[in-house]
Amino acid sequence: MDYNQEQKQDRKTLLWAALAVLLLLNLVLVYFIYHEKQENLAKDDIITAKTEEVLFIKTKLDSISQELDIKIAEIQKLGGSVDSLMAMKLQLEKDKQELKNMSSYSASGYNKKIKGYENVLNEKDTEIAQLRQELGIATTKNQELNEKVTGLESEKQLLADSVTNYSVQNRELAEKVSIASALRAENLTVNAVSARGKEREGGKYKAKRIDKLRVNFSLAPNAVAKQNEKEMYLRILDPDGAVLSDMATGSGSFIHDGKELIYSSRQTVNFTNSGQSVDILYGRGGIPLKDGKYAIEVYSEGFKIGQGDFEVK
Repeated sequence: MDYNQEQKQDRKTLLWAALAVLLLLNLVLVYFIYHEKQENLAKDDIITAKTEEVLFIKTKLDSISQELDIKIAEIQKLGGSVDSLMAMKLQLEKDKQELKNMSSYSASGYNKKIKGYENVLNEKDTEIAQLRQELGIATTKNQELNEKVTGLESEKQLLADSVTNYSVQNRELAEKVSIASALRAENLTVNAVSARGKEREGGKYKAKRIDKLRVNFSLAPNAVAKQNEKEMYLRILDPDGAVLSDMATGSGSFIHDGKELIYSSRQTVNFTNSGQSVDILYGRGGIPLKDGKYAIEVYSEGFKIGQGDFEVK
């Protein structure tokens, strides 16, 4: 009897030991899962910050490019040399193209270039002032000539007022035509595509089953719209309102109502006025999607032409 009891006690001890080992393994597994999730969240934050930084620098380079064009035109008008500015313009365009290469991107390097461009533009302001002084803009002779033609200004003003009225009417008509020609995306749906290519419908998807998103809609017939190639810009906004984007896989920015907006994906569509179906794909690039409701927006030719949503759970 004592021997049997001792065997039972040993088995009980082994059972408890096995349970303890299993519990320890579960704790280790939970730790690694939590650690991996935190690393993924950190990567999301880094990618978002880098994208915003690149867009800021792109906007700055575009602004410098516009100011550079103004300086070139003004110096040419005053008879000055623009060779150095033309060379600077070529380098600026090269910098803007290289900005698309995220692997070689350096914020400090671009900030240094921007500072150099701004210094050159400031120097050209001094050169322009000197050219104006040398040419004697607004001399006494010019003033006398201006006085002689003053008598014609009243007649010209009357004609200008008439032209302005016609211009306003034409502009209002053009705006109405533009609005009427705006495309309209109908029956917008969002399907999830897994890494194996399996596609799911319904609008509610598990994050781990989403490798790509396929947004489908039909373009409503519009007799006013031109039948030509149209650029379609897709914006996918996460539950916090941030736009899903990856500059390395085709995301970028466009201008809408005077503001620069980030887009997730872009598609060129040959509009045939036939109610055609359009598909736009967006690959998440290995970045997990947050749980919650996502908004879909589609833009084309300066108009928001459609919207929708889907849910990740």
